[in-house]
Amino acid sequence: MRKRAWMVLILLMGLFSGNACATRTVYVRQAPPPVRVEVMTVKPFPNAVWVPGHWAWRSGQYVWVRGHWTRPRPGYRWVAGHWAKKRRGWVWIPGHWKKIG
Repeated sequence: MRKRAWMVLILLMGLFSGNACATRTVYVRQAPPPVRVEVMTVKPFPNAVWVPGHWAWRSGQYVWVRGHWTRPRPGYRWVAGHWAKKRRGWVWIPGHWKKIG
């Protein structure tokens, strides 16, 4: 196989493996710590959308992921991620863009 074909194949494998991990539900028995208060910096560009920080479960413990600014999606609004209590434990509901209307 040519070098370029191998690079495309490796890239596609990485994309698909990342999607598989992103959809895996992980239940955590320990409740997340209280959300930290963050100071939002000045908007880096007009219409910037603030994505708030959150606790992530990594390597058996909670770690803080800082908030950040992102570009808006026209016709959508940002819905922040959150931890939800379920029967099997706590589960992370990722933030996402929701169509308006």
